This record gives sequence, structure tokens and C-alpha cells, in this order.
Amino acid sequence: MNGSKSLHDRIAEHVRVLPRSGIRDFFDLVSQMDDVVSLGIGEPDFVTPWHIREATIYALEKGHTSYTSNLGLYSLREECCRYVEEQFGVSYDPAKECLITVGVSEGMDLALRALLNPDDEVIYHEPSYVSYNPSVAMAHATPVPVATTAEDDFILKPQQVQGAVTPQSKVLISNFPNNPTGASLNYSQKEELAKKAVGNDLLVLTDEIYSELTYQDAAPSLAAFPGMKERTVLLHGFSKAFAMTGFRIAFACGPAELIEAMMKVHQYSMLCASVIAQEAAQEALKNGEKSMLAMRREYEQRRNVIVKRLNNAGLDCMTPKGAFYAFPSIRSTGLSSKEFAAQLLEKKKVAVVPGTAFGQAGEGHVRCSYAASMEDIEIATDRIAEFVEELKS
Repeated sequence: MNGSKSLHDRIAEHVRVLPRSGIRDFFDLVSQMDDVVSLGIGEPDFVTPWHIREATIYALEKGHTSYTSNLGLYSLREECCRYVEEQFGVSYDPAKECLITVGVSEGMDLALRALLNPDDEVIYHEPSYVSYNPSVAMAHATPVPVATTAEDDFILKPQQVQGAVTPQSKVLISNFPNNPTGASLNYSQKEELAKKAVGNDLLVLTDEIYSELTYQDAAPSLAAFPGMKERTVLLHGFSKAFAMTGFRIAFACGPAELIEAMMKVHQYSMLCASVIAQEAAQEALKNGEKSMLAMRREYEQRRNVIVKRLNNAGLDCMTPKGAFYAFPSIRSTGLSSKEFAAQLLEKKKVAVVPGTAFGQAGEGHVRCSYAASMEDIEIATDRIAEFVEELKS
């Protein structure tokens, strides 16, 4: 019809302007190549432990294939709240203060959509997980990134939060241990951050997905500090520590009124998480500690190897305190993050993620996942060393 708008123009503007994931864009290129050694995707290379898979099989055999409550299985919510009290030092009522979600990403989206109005501002630290900025934008609010630096071990300082606060500030997002940097916060650093949140009346979304994968003395969740429980949503899941990425299962704990608001959004969009995945998650919380600790020990060994090899290759790399990522500086090569990653892929068939996939504060770095076999880590870092040496000639 003459004069009709193009389909491009009909797409919602706030969605149309969103960039594609820098990780997925880069790995579209990787998928077209053979024999690539990948340090790219943030996914455990371990298969989900057998006892968890077995619980999933039993759930199917028993015919557990129906809907659950929008909030999720009550028995799973009980386990989640027990686990959070033991691991994070804060107690929740499973009947009113816990919601089972389809991954932490959905939990984050639900919290943001339940909380934000247009013109509200959300403070978060960069480099950060790729979905934070777009999730805020899709909730029609304003993302306010705060740059962290290698010189400060990618720690979010309380004064940085204070400097970002305006009358429109409403939410602070925290993710430690961090994807992509591996940074983590100790007790005093969390305590000071909590004081800033309380002092500025900020609501806090704390993404704890890597909390078990910490290689230092673990600190309580931000939610456990004075004045924080009533203003914090604790988001946690099973993808990383329990190697359950494909199950897409997680949970949110927080004030009852906010969990209720999140549940409303959840029930009209997702309805409920997979009952089979919920049964698997229940088994993971009850009996998964041994296998989780074994995987963590292996990650720590790999961390030590990859950091040493990257530094020996001439790429300054701090030792990550958590998660399973190294975030070396590539500034000494004179290349941008995208140039380094693209040329390394083309010339040496090694895949890493450009730091700018995680925000502009990631420029000058690349993310290397050590959730890969020791053999692949050694091959990849040998090739990286060759690549860096060739750049000098």
C-alpha cells in the first residue's frame, strides 16, 4: 500500500536501537570456522552432575510434566531459602519472599520491569554482563554505567556510586564475583557499598550467579548488611556453579511486596519455570555441594595456569578472585579489543571476546573463559603468545 511505513519503522524504537549482543555477534563468526579453540562462551565445560540428571529423569518417569505455581514449587522455594540463609547470611520466607525464574536474566528483567518508571536511573558498574544495559533500556529507564578499572582490580568504589547518584537514581545493580573481570568484593568493600545504597535510598539488585565460584574468603551478600534486606533483590541460579546452563532455572529472594510485583510480570509473560528444571534444581541444592566443590577446585587450577600464561605472553592480567574469566589487557599490542579478537581468530583460530562487548569500560581488554579444558587453555595461550610476539615484528 502506497505511503505505508516500512516494517523497520514499525518496530518499537527502544528495541530498534538496541545493539545485538557483542558476544553472540562475535561467535556467529566463530561458528563459520573449523578447528577453533574457544575461550569465549561463559559456560561450564562440565556436564551436569549425574545425580541432578538422574533426578530430572525420575521427574519425567513420575509424570511430573505439569504447570507449577507462578511462584514455583513450594518445596524448591523452601530449599532456596534454606540455601540462601546458609550461604549468604540472610533469611527469607519461602511463601512470600522467593520466586523461581527462568534464569537469572529473567529475574533481573522482572525486577527492573516491576520497579522502573520512565526517567528513573539505574546505576551499574562496567565492564558488566551484556544484558544489564539493554534490560534497563527495555524497561524505559536510563542506564548509568560507572567505569571500573584494572588499576583498581575492577572494584566498584563507594565514592563512584555517590558520584553517579542524581535525584532520578532508583536502582543499583551489583555483580560480584563479576562477569567478565573475575573481580570480587571483600567484607569491608561490601559493607561500604551497602552504606552508600542505604544513604542514597537506592534499591539494589545483586546478581550472585558466581557466588560459589570464589577463590577467597566469601563475604555475605549485600542483602545481609544492615538496612539492606528491605531494599535488595538477591538473584541466584544454577547455571554456573552446578553446570546447569540448559536447564534455565534460577530464583529471586526479596521483600514480599516486590516479589509479588515481579510475580505479576512473570505470570503474564513466562507463567512458570519448567517443572522438570525445578525438580533438578531441588536436587542440586540438597546434594550438589560435593560436585560443585570439585568443579571449583578444577576452575581454580585452570585460573592459575591461564593467568600465568597470559602474563608470560606479555598481556597484563590480574588474578581473578571469582567466576571463571580472565580479563587481560591487550593495550600493549596497540590494537583495539575488537581488532585483537578478530585478528587472533583469523590468524591463530583462538576465540576470545572483545572487552567492549561488556561496555566501553572494557576497551583495551579481552575476556578469556577458563571454563575450558586444561588442554584447550594451554593450546590457546600458546597461540596467543605466538600472536603477540608476531605483532612485535
